[in-house]
Amino acid sequence: MQTFIHHYGSDIMCDQFNLIRADLEGTCKHTAPRQIDLYVIFCAMLYTIKNGCTWRDLPSDFPK
Repeated sequence: MQTFIHHYGSDIMCDQFNLIRADLEGTCKHTAPRQIDLYVIFCAMLYTIKNGCTWRDLPSDFPK
């Protein structure tokens, strides 16, 4: 699984994310294994919400 290192004001701590991880993982169908950690995707979503940017305008240290 790929890991990405970034530190933005919109990020939450891993401990905080682990409180909701099971809920988020339980909502998807079981298909191919994830290649990118769900935490990174969640932080990217928070970044777009906070900064009002499009997904394409994410910094390059987030996954595509």
